[in-house]
Amino acid sequence: MKKMKSYPSFDAYLKDQSPKNQAIIRALRKFVKEVEPGLAEAVKWGNGCWVGSSGPVAYVYSDKGHVQFGFFNGASLKDPNGLLEGKGKYVRHTKVRAPSEIDKRAFAALLKQAAK
Repeated sequence: MKKMKSYPSFDAYLKDQSPKNQAIIRALRKFVKEVEPGLAEAVKWGNGCWVGSSGPVAYVYSDKGHVQFGFFNGASLKDPNGLLEGKGKYVRHTKVRAPSEIDKRAFAALLKQAAK
């Protein structure tokens, strides 16, 4: 089993990603700060995360060709646009292939639900 890489900070995690994914993560980072400024940045399970007072809320996972923007309680979120993927008991994500794919209205609705 591959060992999960650890990072001392969100910035260190970001710096270790491909240039294309760095641009996507930077855009998502800015978006999260605008929509839910009370969430703290962290690195958990080898990924950039945003954490609220009740625990982890959202994350980014850098993959080849895209970044997953996910929610730890995603299975319980109302997703009228059908953006979320995944079959796990809790976690759901959407794939972002470019900063321009960030649907601010739809993503904000999901993030606000997840941060409650």
